[in-house]
Amino acid sequence: MAENYLAVMPGSGVITQPVSWEIRESLHDPYTESHPNFIEGPSHEISMEELTFKNIIPTFSDNSLTISHQKFIETTRKAAEVIFGTGNVTTSETRCSHPIIGRIPSAQHKKANELRDDEKTIFYQRLAWIAQICNFTSSINGQSVSLTIGGTRSYHEDKLYARQNPQHFRIFIGFRVRVCSNMMLTCDGISENLLCMTEADIFQHAFNLFQRFNEVKESTICKLEALNHTWLSQEQFCKIIGRLRLYQALPNTQQKALPQVLLGDSVVNSATKQYITNPNFGMGNGDGSISCWQLMQLLNEAVKNSYSDLWIDRNANCTTFATGIANALNDTDDSYGWFLN
Repeated sequence: MAENYLAVMPGSGVITQPVSWEIRESLHDPYTESHPNFIEGPSHEISMEELTFKNIIPTFSDNSLTISHQKFIETTRKAAEVIFGTGNVTTSETRCSHPIIGRIPSAQHKKANELRDDEKTIFYQRLAWIAQICNFTSSINGQSVSLTIGGTRSYHEDKLYARQNPQHFRIFIGFRVRVCSNMMLTCDGISENLLCMTEADIFQHAFNLFQRFNEVKESTICKLEALNHTWLSQEQFCKIIGRLRLYQALPNTQQKALPQVLLGDSVVNSATKQYITNPNFGMGNGDGSISCWQLMQLLNEAVKNSYSDLWIDRNANCTTFATGIANALNDTDDSYGWFLN
C-alpha cells in the first residue's frame, strides 16, 4: 500500500489527511483515434486547447466570471490524482454541445456570412468529459474494464442573468468497457447537482466522492462481474422489453409503486435493435439467451445518444435496472420481478 497526503488548495479550507490506494500492474492500452465515444447524442469532440484558447468564458450579470469548462476538468483531475496518484490520470476525452455563438463589437454590422473567424466568439452550453485511471484495470467476459472519472455541466442550469450564484456540476467515478466505451455507473460513484461557487468547492466534492468510491471499487467490480453469471432467455428478454414499454404508459400511482426507470421508448427501441445486431453484447448465433451483463451494456449503448445533462442519470439507471433483474432471477430481491412477469 502506498500513502500520499492531500495538499491544501489555496482558500479551500481542506484539512490535510493521509490517503491510501492500492497500486496494481497497469494494463492501460492507449486508445486510438477510432475508439467508440463514451457519449454521442448531439455532441462533438473538443480539445482542452480549444476550450482554453478559443472559447470565451460566460459571466453573470454583475460581470463575475463563471467557472470555465476547462477549470472544472482540471480541478476534478487534481482531486483524482490525490487519491490515485500523480500521473495515473490519462488525458481527458471531452465533448461539447449547444454552441452559443457571438461576435466582437467591431463586427456588429457585418452579415453572418461575412464574419472572419477572428471576429466570432463562441462558448458551449453543455460539456461531458471522462479520463481513465490507468492503475486499476480488470476484465469481465473477456473485455477490458477500466476505472474512469468524469463530469458534466450545463450553463442552462445556472442563472447567468442574475448576480453571481452557485453553479451546477455533476461528477462521477465508475467503470467503462474498453470495447465500446460504455460507462457503468452506480449510486456509489455519482455526485449529482453539486452547487459550487469556487474551484475549491469542486475539488472538495470530487475528493470526497473519489475517496469513498476508492474504498468500494473492488466490491463494485465484483458486483458487475456477477451480472455475467445470471442469464436471460429470449422469452424473458422479450418480456422485459414489453414491460419497459408498458411502464411508460402506466398511471403515476402505479409507476411510483415500481422501481424508477428512466429509459424511454427511444432507448428501448435501440436496445431491442442491438439485441439482434450488436456484435459484442447481442444474442449472436445462439438460442437468443443473454447475460444480465449483456443486458446492461445494450441499455448503456442505447443511452449514449442522450443529452449530456441527462446521460449520467440514465446510465446509472441502466446499471441499477440490470442488477435488479439479476436479483429477481436469483430470488434475492423481487423488486424488479414485475418486469419479468
